[in-house]
Amino acid sequence: MGRAFEYRKAAKMKRWGNMSRVFPRLGRAIMMAAKEGGGDPESNAKLRTAILNAKAENMPKDNIDAAIKRALGKDAQTLSEITYEGKGPHGSLFFVECATDNNTRTVANIKSAFKKSGAEMLNNGSLDFMFSRKAVFEFAKTPDMDIEALELELIDAGLEEIEEEEGVVLVYADYTNFGSLSAAFDSLGITLTKATLERIANTPLSFSEEQMVDIEKVIEKIEDDDDVQAVYTNIA
Repeated sequence: MGRAFEYRKAAKMKRWGNMSRVFPRLGRAIMMAAKEGGGDPESNAKLRTAILNAKAENMPKDNIDAAIKRALGKDAQTLSEITYEGKGPHGSLFFVECATDNNTRTVANIKSAFKKSGAEMLNNGSLDFMFSRKAVFEFAKTPDMDIEALELELIDAGLEEIEEEEGVVLVYADYTNFGSLSAAFDSLGITLTKATLERIANTPLSFSEEQMVDIEKVIEKIEDDDDVQAVYTNIA
């Protein structure tokens, strides 16, 4: 699972290409969190996580502070989270997460993106059984860290799987255990470098390089839309 996560992250960053596309997406996540639970990250766990993830992508503090300020202003934009599902070439599947202030515009844009790239939009709920929503945490392994002992410590908090590769530790759990695991990391004094909710395919598929060219076209077309926050696939 870890390598698949890293593949998705690397592919996403390659497609985003530059900070002009990354930072607005991170900013919207911060804005939604601040509007929902207030602008103090100490008392707003969702905002604290959004800031953590923004810092992991080197988003400047000024940008983070500006996003929080925009969310709390009297003319603050109201954003809602919405998901779309679709299927594409070679048995590929897509789960799209958006943050939008205009659902009508976003659904039209996503539907068009699917159609223009040779894919089709499905009814919401069609892929619920094909993807599992997981909490994913990432942090650096310290010299004195015992991974087996840590695994035992985190099981009661909901840990399902833990992996360590090249000094980076990845922890996976059901999304409902995001809060309990976050609290466990805090109590253990572990500094996270990433904390996200991922939709991971239950039956991932392997595709040839030629097939991947077609699939990447679909993903790129969808991610061209400014309202898109994340695209998940069944790529192995």
